[in-house]
Amino acid sequence: MTSLVTKVHVPRLVGHRGAKASAPENTLAGIRRAREEGAAWVEFDVKLTADGHPILMHDDTLDRTTDGRGLVAAASLEDIRRLDAGTRFSPAFRGERVPLLSEALGVLAELDMGFNLEIKPCKGREVETAQAAMATLAAHWPMHRPIPIVSSFSQDSLAAARGDGPDRAMFGYLADALPAGWKDEAVRLGCQSVHLGWRNLTRRQVSAVKQAGFLLLVWTVNELPRARELLEWGADAVISDCPAALVGL
Repeated sequence: MTSLVTKVHVPRLVGHRGAKASAPENTLAGIRRAREEGAAWVEFDVKLTADGHPILMHDDTLDRTTDGRGLVAAASLEDIRRLDAGTRFSPAFRGERVPLLSEALGVLAELDMGFNLEIKPCKGREVETAQAAMATLAAHWPMHRPIPIVSSFSQDSLAAARGDGPDRAMFGYLADALPAGWKDEAVRLGCQSVHLGWRNLTRRQVSAVKQAGFLLLVWTVNELPRARELLEWGADAVISDCPAALVGL
């Protein structure tokens, strides 16, 4: 674990779903905006279309972030590509599309950015989503690029991702709060980083994660005083909706 951790440089600031506060989440525009706001890394979510294409999407349904309706898992790529993923955020982003993971990787390479890919599977597609995401990484993210982090709340997804791409990514154990037995689970899943929500996180927990040899990323931190406190405690990075507000950490 330690040897890979030392090879991965995660900056102190990571944009959440791109730059969620100022651009449509999980879009190419969001990734570009995060870079403009000073984030060298972004976090984003990956799901599968009905016909097995990995796309950037957080929700199980299309309703909140696009002008479509219904389940992502029931919509083909052709269906989803017709949708507007920008207007619900702002008319300024009218016409923004839901991107393929491969398209996002191309923009990240163009901008010389790193990333945390969260596998966000629809129910019953945990293994399939992980396998598709890792296959896309293998095809579209060259080995000379920065090593990404692949994380998930789904242990089945993490196990499948680890099996399909042990040398292509560092793997992240993702939880709302630090549970009992977290270290054994993280080690079993081959994780080198831990990703925790900020609300219930304590200094003692930060110390425990760091002393165990893991990188620690904390989400979703949008206020500068809290971000500074977490980093002072020893967290390696904060994931934020508004990178511009936290530049200079």
